[in-house]
Amino acid sequence: MTTSQPHEASSDAVQVLDKTLSKEQMAWLTMASAINIAAGKWLKALEAHSLSEVALLDAFHKTVLTSGVLHTLTQSISLNLLEKAKHWHASHAKHHIVTLGCAHYPELLKTLPNPPLVLFVIGNIDTLVMPQIAIVGSRRASHQGKQIATEFAEALATNGVAVTSGLAAGIDSAAHTGGLACEGGTIAVMGTGPDIVYPPKNVSLHRDIVNAGGACITEFFPGISAKPWHFPRRNRIIAAMSLGTLVIEAKIKSGTLITANLAADMGREVFAVPGSIFHAYSEGCHWLIQQGAKLVTCVDDIFDEIVVSAGERECQSEALSKKSEVNNLATDKLLDSVDYDITAIDVIAQRCTSPVNEVMASLLEYELRGLVAAVPGGYIKLRGK
Repeated sequence: MTTSQPHEASSDAVQVLDKTLSKEQMAWLTMASAINIAAGKWLKALEAHSLSEVALLDAFHKTVLTSGVLHTLTQSISLNLLEKAKHWHASHAKHHIVTLGCAHYPELLKTLPNPPLVLFVIGNIDTLVMPQIAIVGSRRASHQGKQIATEFAEALATNGVAVTSGLAAGIDSAAHTGGLACEGGTIAVMGTGPDIVYPPKNVSLHRDIVNAGGACITEFFPGISAKPWHFPRRNRIIAAMSLGTLVIEAKIKSGTLITANLAADMGREVFAVPGSIFHAYSEGCHWLIQQGAKLVTCVDDIFDEIVVSAGERECQSEALSKKSEVNNLATDKLLDSVDYDITAIDVIAQRCTSPVNEVMASLLEYELRGLVAAVPGGYIKLRGK
């Protein structure tokens, strides 16, 4: 897997800032550096021995743990990873280490049997405590699917709900883009270390998220590149942090459905956008709906199921909360002739009984208004009845 360094992280890497980690943070970070030890084992061992994380750290440094479970666990601690983490943290003002005991650690994430002991965060840590909805779907999403993801994400962010996704191509990227509508409107959960962006083409999106007041987070230590088994671990964080998971385009056998099933197992809401019965990427959403996921066609369908306070449902950007006349639903004959699936121009002209040249001119106008989109083979409708 090819990965890339995020520009914002590398630009200030030579400058070491005075950013001291607390004893509690160092304790959790030390335990997390034993990357082959599940978090649950540490938590059970601490409870069984009535030890705090700081007491364990002191015992480790004093080398008084010579036998037993804790001794076995501490043998897996990586001093090399610890040094990398401390250097990464000190290298940039926007680099944060949020540990299990921190106030900014997401409460919902603590419900996991093996919650990450540490989150490496680039950007605004306040975003982590916002109410969140996950938006997930196919990496090979259709134009229409990406449009839906962007519009749902923008509406959620405008109403004070952070959009959480996995920084992948397709639906993830579209969701993050929509979340940029408001400051702190989106959180990207990464399957790599915080100093590596995967896929590499999303380096600019990673930077935009951080610069817009959002956050890019990961449980993986600096220097750790993308591995196939990292992404199920990333998906469990996405599902756990969120009040609900919205699925837009997914095949029956896909990582997206795994995320949705994880959310359901955690007692979270699962939402699905329906699609064409002829589209393979609608099969997953239709299956979820059959299993009890809520069918949604607008963001209000989501707000019917989750509770977000009035104060949180405000956005600093008033312009984005006001829809202009050109974006209202259109119902004229030409727009009625365009389907949400690819519709050929000659078919559109035949349906609305207009010359092809007039149809093409009108479609260009509608495309500029965001009502339709030109795609190979014709046009698809984005808005309207």
